[in-house]
Amino acid sequence: MKIVTWNVNSLRARMERVLEFLELHAPDALLLQETKCSPEQFPVDDLAAAGYEAVHHSGGRWAGVAVLAPKGHGLKEAKIGLDGEASPDQARWVEAEIESLGLRVASVYVVNGQEVGSEPFAQKLQFLSAMAARAEELTGTPLVVGGDMNVAPLDLDVYDPSKYVGATHVTEEERAGLRAVAERGGLVDAFRQLHPDEQGFTWWDYRGGSFHRGFGLRIDLLLVSESLSGSITECGIERDFRKGTKPSDHVPLVVDIKK
Repeated sequence: MKIVTWNVNSLRARMERVLEFLELHAPDALLLQETKCSPEQFPVDDLAAAGYEAVHHSGGRWAGVAVLAPKGHGLKEAKIGLDGEASPDQARWVEAEIESLGLRVASVYVVNGQEVGSEPFAQKLQFLSAMAARAEELTGTPLVVGGDMNVAPLDLDVYDPSKYVGATHVTEEERAGLRAVAERGGLVDAFRQLHPDEQGFTWWDYRGGSFHRGFGLRIDLLLVSESLSGSITECGIERDFRKGTKPSDHVPLVVDIKK
């Protein structure tokens, strides 16, 4: 089974690229972030025409998350939002069961944090704590949590750590919060499991030619239940989707898990 996470940075603006991806890769689940749709704007009909159904948490101009699965695969038992998050209206968490896979999946867009010591930074740590609590509740359930974590887990995941001294995304508080999600939920970082020493990025700033200069971060992750981790056969970054017409600043991250 093929599970994908992708921060599309506006689903309506990136719809052509999403449909291209669905046709090319035919994932069993596509976890989207930053859909930036109101509930009425979410493109249910366009996705249905491509053979996919969705559950989504849509908050309007900012944030927004969704889970897509092929029609008829039994997408059900959705949960919207997290108990304990600071601002539930920001639409940052949605999860659902995909019956045909025997799998629960969650799409998450972690709070950015803006500046260390700020109120948004405190909300980010609170959100990670709420994620960890939910992951622990789901222990024992085959689970994939995918999304834009807005945390680079290691210095290896940063093109130049010296550029981020004192900045968000790399502090020990944020990294500890993300580790707690994995530890309490019994989850492993699929990419890092298969590529322990490889520097692979999922996000590049639009400015300054960052993509072409290799100035990236690995902040999009797929966290997979330990019970499934031995069945991971591949986990790769689809860099080509950062090229071409109207790319997102993030690219899809794909994991293949043998059923």
